[in-house]
Amino acid sequence: MTPLLLHACCGPCSLEPVRLLREEGFEPTICWTNPNIQPLSEHARRLDTLRAWAADVAHVEVVVAGDDRPAWERAAAPAGFDRERRCRACYALRLAQACRVGRDLGFEYVSTTLAVSPYQLFDACGEILRAVAPRFGLEPVWRDFRPYYPEATRESRELGMYRQNYCGCRFSAAEAAMERHEARDARKRARRAARSAG
Repeated sequence: MTPLLLHACCGPCSLEPVRLLREEGFEPTICWTNPNIQPLSEHARRLDTLRAWAADVAHVEVVVAGDDRPAWERAAAPAGFDRERRCRACYALRLAQACRVGRDLGFEYVSTTLAVSPYQLFDACGEILRAVAPRFGLEPVWRDFRPYYPEATRESRELGMYRQNYCGCRFSAAEAAMERHEARDARKRARRAARSAG
C-alpha cells in the first residue's frame, strides 16, 4: 500500500475517502488541521468523533497538526459572508498546513475529505489542492467523492457518529441556520397551500 496523507474535515466525511483510497492501493494517514471550526467545543467534539472512529473502526492513524486561528482570522474572516472568497482562503490555509505536515513526515501523496460534501466548493478546493501540493513536493490525489456522500451519511448515522449541521466557521453556522429557517418556512407555506387547496 502507498502511504498518503489525507486532510480530514470531520469523521463522517472521512468514511468513504478512506475506504475508496484503500481500494486504490493507498494507505491513508489522517491529518487534522481545521482552525476554521468554531466554537472550540465544536472543534473538540469533531476531533473526538474522528479519533474514536479512526481508532475503533477504520484503524487509521490521526496526526493532529497545528490550528493557526490567528492566521484564519487574517486570511478568511475578512471575507465574511462572501462565501467564495472566504472558503477559498480557508481551503488554502488548511491544505497548505496539511501539505507542510505531509512533506515533513515524508509523504509523497496528499488528498482531502473536502471532496465528499456537496456543500463544499468542489472546483475551488481541487484547484487549490493541485496548486498547493507541488509547492511542498507532494502529488495531489484529487477524487470526486461526492457520489458517495449518501453512503457516508447513512453509515455515519448507523455508527452513531456526531454529525455537524454547518461546515465549521461562524459564518457558515449563520448561513446554515438561515437556510434551515428558510426551508422550514417553505414547508409551512406548502402545508398551508395544501390545506387551502383541499
